[in-house]
Amino acid sequence: QVQLTEAGGGSVNVGESLQLSCTFVGYMNGINYMAWFRQAPGKERQEVAAIYVHGTATFYADFVQGRFTISQVRNTVYLQMNSLTPEDTGMYYCAAGLLSKPSESWSRPTLYKHWGQGTQVTVSS
Repeated sequence: QVQLTEAGGGSVNVGESLQLSCTFVGYMNGINYMAWFRQAPGKERQEVAAIYVHGTATFYADFVQGRFTISQVRNTVYLQMNSLTPEDTGMYYCAAGLLSKPSESWSRPTLYKHWGQGTQVTVSS
């Protein structure tokens, strides 16, 4: 049984930072990528970043523009978010899956088998 638990969300002001964490419990068999997605009210789930859990490959959405960094320490994946804007407001979800051709597929939420419950990020102007 795989369980993902997010933490670190909160309310911040424009320009401030947050670090999200996602702790993975269970067997890593069948998992090669973990990712962060986000969803704002009334909008579709949107990819943020992904990381190869057995190496160092990472992928980022264009809107990140160098502000966010995804990293991994053992069974925890982090998302360091700097220079936050109100457009970054939303529920942030951690996901884990087995991806082939990750450069083409990492942004597709339907390819991730396991999901956390989400952590809310609110950025005020």
